[in-house]
Amino acid sequence: MDLIPKYWIDFLEANHLHGIHIEIPDDNDLSEIGATFKLMNEQNCMEEMQSFYPGILVKHKGYIPIGSCSNGSGDPYFINSNDGPNGKLYRIYHDEVIDQNYNSDSAITIVLTKYEDILKFKV
Repeated sequence: MDLIPKYWIDFLEANHLHGIHIEIPDDNDLSEIGATFKLMNEQNCMEEMQSFYPGILVKHKGYIPIGSCSNGSGDPYFINSNDGPNGKLYRIYHDEVIDQNYNSDSAITIVLTKYEDILKFKV
């Protein structure tokens, strides 16, 4: 079974989004802090899930890394395979997810209710 959902790969390919930078203003980010990130390719997604935190710890809950922070915070962006196509876009704070006892209420925030809305914020 593939770890990265086919619908996500299809979305990237259909919209020519591999490696694209996304800037979501504070007003459009549900966490109200704004988001600036680069969309990962499949290899980067797999590396984050298999070799880096928070990806290692959150993949078991369906979180799939899809973006790397461009502001230097190191907080990756995720979709959740449990949400299905056009689910939410999440930010997971890497300094909050250091072991399996992390508090998801403080570690995970919703950025967009539909990940497809990133199309509005391509740089």
